[in-house]
Amino acid sequence: MDTFGKHFRLELFGASHEPFVGVVINGVPSSLRIVPEDFTVDLLRRKSGARGTTSRIEDDLPEIDDRRAEADTLTIRFANRNYRDEDYSLFTAVPRPGHADFVAMARYGSLLNGRFSGRMTLPLVAAGVVAKKLIAPVQVTARLTEVGGVSTEDSSAVEALLEATIKEGDSLGGVVECRCSGVPVGLGEPFFDSVESVIAHAAFSIPGIRGVEFGDGFAATRMKGSQHNDPFVDAEGHTARNGAGGVNGGLTNGNPLVFRVAVKPTSSIRKVQQTFDFEKGEMTGFSVPGRHDVCFALRVPPVVEAVTACVLADYMLGSASDL
Repeated sequence: MDTFGKHFRLELFGASHEPFVGVVINGVPSSLRIVPEDFTVDLLRRKSGARGTTSRIEDDLPEIDDRRAEADTLTIRFANRNYRDEDYSLFTAVPRPGHADFVAMARYGSLLNGRFSGRMTLPLVAAGVVAKKLIAPVQVTARLTEVGGVSTEDSSAVEALLEATIKEGDSLGGVVECRCSGVPVGLGEPFFDSVESVIAHAAFSIPGIRGVEFGDGFAATRMKGSQHNDPFVDAEGHTARNGAGGVNGGLTNGNPLVFRVAVKPTSSIRKVQQTFDFEKGEMTGFSVPGRHDVCFALRVPPVVEAVTACVLADYMLGSASDL
């Protein structure tokens, strides 16, 4: 089962090629008011339709079943109406390069109707909306900083790269940076439940994430200690810089929590690749049919925000229960 969290607990259900996808959330105080309008902004940010994203368009209207008063559950589900089963028919014989088709068949004997699909990030974003309301005034904001190695500050270069890649039938990856402000000091634990390890756990649960770095990240390997250290500047623990990304010893230190994720290029591409046909027992040229994002990193920022907010909500509810 796909579950996450101890105090703010999530359980995903459904699949991309089933009637619904959704999430059951436990631990949300019944006093926190949740209405459908809360979800509009973040669901639109994740929604496809922009240049470089998939042509599969769904309504993405949340159906809310609020049973917190009697069962401590808040269920949010979304109907899948625009899916095509024939898109998956080839993939048992010819697993898509870069996808979970081969390992899914080996482990489960089926493709699980799209359980590994990016469609599953929709209920994650919904859970993140609830988590953001719960942890306010803590603010969680993510933005795309690179597409295919090109800075998003150069929008014309990004557009040109997207257009060229679409014509090639190929795909692009990107980098998403997340910043959290107003985070209390002391959230987390040493070692296995450190803030970095739990956020990384949640971030790597997003399909297509290939790396996570906090603060200076890998650049710290090229620094000296005097360059990477964060000297204190006041009695509240603020520092002159933030090379640690807001975390020391697995605990938040009161400075902004800053990390970046690397998003791989979309695996499903029209460009012909040479791969193995398991049914015929020979190599074959294979172009992935169906509707796919050229750069799904374009839609990842609200998903990164969501999983981060869920982690912080879990910590903050846990801290409150310890008082």
